[in-house]
Amino acid sequence: MKLMDVKLGQLPTWLAMRDFTPGGILGALRRGYDRYYNKYINVKKGGLGGLSMVLAGYVVVSYIWSYSHLKHDRHRKYH
Repeated sequence: MKLMDVKLGQLPTWLAMRDFTPGGILGALRRGYDRYYNKYINVKKGGLGGLSMVLAGYVVVSYIWSYSHLKHDRHRKYH
């Protein structure tokens, strides 16, 4: 059952059925990558949609990684 088909009351039992072993997590990541690749990259008439999503994801992740440094810089006075 997909996550979007699960009702809120069924969420704890749905989570209990998931495989949280390293192999299960790796398999889920592989399925997600394959789904993304087949939907946006491996198409007959491709555009910039899939690549721009990867670029936007990279920008968001790099901002999150450097947020602690940026947080301290915003209160400095430049003179």
